[in-house]
Formats: sequence, structure tokens, C-alpha cells
Amino acid sequence: MTVKKPELLVTASDLDELQRLIAAGADAILIGDSRFGTRVPGEFTLEQMAEAVSIAKQADRDVRIYVSMNNIIDNKMVDDLPAYVAGLERIGVDAVTFGDPAVLMAVRANAPKLKLHWNAEMTSTNHDTANFWGRRGATRFVCARELNMEQIAGMKAKTSLEVQVQVHGMTNIYHSKRSLVQSYKDFKQLAEGDSASGNQADMFLMEADRPDERYPIFEDSNGTHIMSADDLCMIENLQELMEADIDSFKIEGLMKSVDYNETVVRCYRAAIDAYCNDPQHYRFQDEWLEAIQAKQHPDRELSYGFFYKEQVY
Repeated sequence: MTVKKPELLVTASDLDELQRLIAAGADAILIGDSRFGTRVPGEFTLEQMAEAVSIAKQADRDVRIYVSMNNIIDNKMVDDLPAYVAGLERIGVDAVTFGDPAVLMAVRANAPKLKLHWNAEMTSTNHDTANFWGRRGATRFVCARELNMEQIAGMKAKTSLEVQVQVHGMTNIYHSKRSLVQSYKDFKQLAEGDSASGNQADMFLMEADRPDERYPIFEDSNGTHIMSADDLCMIENLQELMEADIDSFKIEGLMKSVDYNETVVRCYRAAIDAYCNDPQHYRFQDEWLEAIQAKQHPDRELSYGFFYKEQVY
């Protein structure tokens, strides 16, 4: 029985982490520049991206470099897109992720060799939308995080595009272009003379009626992002997605240590390889989950997200 092996995709914050994640078994790395991508774990200049491509090409297997361009595009960014995407194509980047048609048009006009992965987060919920973007040049469709297993399998069955799903890590649940945390700090300093300093990793939101749930806050030049209170973890049920022929599994490494991300990649790599080598006799190994749990922050639970929730639209 021939089984298609899905891609294992993970984000990286810098070149050192990128090398470690490739060594751990990643097939593709998503990097970015916050001018064009939002919620990027670390800043990559065009020169660093060129080095990332060189590192990927030196790997002992086919490793791809993708660049995040999922920001909200304004008029100034539109003017900067042609030169930027042309530079990405020149250095050998494999694909860009996008949500705004302006990126698609810039790539088609100035960097036609770049593949296009459509990722609009909340609105990527049906196969007709996937095929709409496919007719305009997209080669991959990134499923909304709110879809369940049945909806994802149904999507794949009715589109010729590659389908990507997130299988691990935190997810974004709120975004404002305003710098809400910095505004709060400025207010505190004016009102109380408090410097309101603090590490971003320590910032979180709590609801009065659910004090045990903490929502991490990530703030960058693109505004404020409130993240999920738990971490998605599908390693125990990964075979269901492989049986549905999903093309790419994404591990979100945002706000995680390199050591944590490296462990997660190794465990998912082991699970994917074990299934693809012998799907009929595949058995989940508890040691894969246990290795992740050993690195998991005690205040953050692992969950299945929306994969097994009934959806009513």
C-alpha cells in the first residue's frame, strides 16, 4: 500500500532554530519579516532568508522555505510588494503565504515562480473558496482553525489544491492593529509613575469567570494578538489526517522555546514516518506524547482544538 507522506511544516525564529528544526525532521520552515507577515516568531531580513534557503538546500532531503506575507496590506505596502516578492524569488524561496489579493497580484506579475499558499485564517472554511483561489494561482489552501475533522476531510475531497492544517501549538483568537499593551503601559506610567515594564512572555489576559485560563498576549509592529489558552496537539490522532490525504501539517512555534519546538518536531516526525512505513500495522507510541508533555508548560493544557467538535453554521 502506497501512502503519501505529508509535509511537516514548522515556524522558526532565527537561523539557529531553523537548522535545529531541520535536523529534527522538519520538511518545510515558515519564516517572515513583520513588515509583510504578522505573528512571525522572529525577524528575517532578505539576506537571512537567502541563508535559510542555502541551509535548506544543503539538507540531506528536500526541505522547503516559505515566507509569511499574511499581513493586512495598506497602500504603502502595496508599493513595496513588487521588489520584495522579486527578491524572494531571486534567492530561491519556495512559496509565500498570503491572505490579501494584492500579494497574489504582485507575485504573478513580479515573481511567477513563487508558489502561493492562501491563508486567510477565519474565512478559509469551504472547498468553493479554496477552488476560487486555485483558479487564480494558489497551489495550497490553509484550513481555518475552527474546522472539525469531518469538514477538513470534506474539503480535501473536493479540491485539487494542497490542504494544510495546524496540528500543534497555540492559535490566534483576537487581533487588533492597535498596540493595546503598550497603550496600557503608557497609561500606567502617566497615572501612577509606574514604568510597567515586563517581558512579553509573561503577559496574559484572564476572564473574571474563568481565572484558571490564561490567554497569552503577543504584540508586535502589527498590533496586539491574543492567543489560545491551551495548545493544540493532534499527535495521538495524526493518522486520521493522513488517512484523509492532508498534504501539510503545521506546528506553530510562536512563543515557544527552541528546545520545545525541536522536541515536538521529532515526535511528529516519528509518528508520520511510522504510519507511512506501515499504515496497516501503525500503532501510536505513548513515548511521543510523553516527550511533549515533559516539555509542556504546566499552566497550558494540550487539546484537540476544534477537530472533534460539532460545528453549526
